[in-house]
Amino acid sequence: MPAAPFVDKLNEQIAYEFSASQQYIAIAVHYDVETLPRLAAFFYAQAVEERNHAMMMVQYLVDSDSTVEIPAVAAPKNDFTDIVEPVQLALDQEKRVTDQINALAAAAREHGDYASEQFMQWFIKEQVEEVASMNELLAIVRRSAQDPLRAEEWLARERSAGGDGTDPTAPAAAGGAL
Repeated sequence: MPAAPFVDKLNEQIAYEFSASQQYIAIAVHYDVETLPRLAAFFYAQAVEERNHAMMMVQYLVDSDSTVEIPAVAAPKNDFTDIVEPVQLALDQEKRVTDQINALAAAAREHGDYASEQFMQWFIKEQVEEVASMNELLAIVRRSAQDPLRAEEWLARERSAGGDGTDPTAPAAAGGAL
């Protein structure tokens, strides 16, 4: 059974993950309204990914017979001044989540909760990828601020290739990562 302080922090993290999902939906809708469908699609996908991270954490708590608390979340920011501001917000959010994930792993280690520490390793790896991805996108939207279709073209060219986005090493998610 996970250490009680870890369970408390993981339940807090579930709230942060759901909040990140909501924020990414708000960003996606902003880009949809601005008729920037590739940026919108990128953030709709990010929203699903953050929701699935929360559900992975829920499943871990369920599997370990721990208390699960599904939280309310604050309203996301909905108004943005340009195409850069939402991506900067997303990068800042990913950096904050990285700190939170690292603190979770540290709490597990501090309490000798090795199973929970191991569970957090995938999220640590994931956060490195998330921060790198947002850093890259931020550089692109900054360069494209005066011509947003250039960011759209870059996303079409650079993000269209690749697999289905699933990671076979990812923890199981409650509800099967719907």
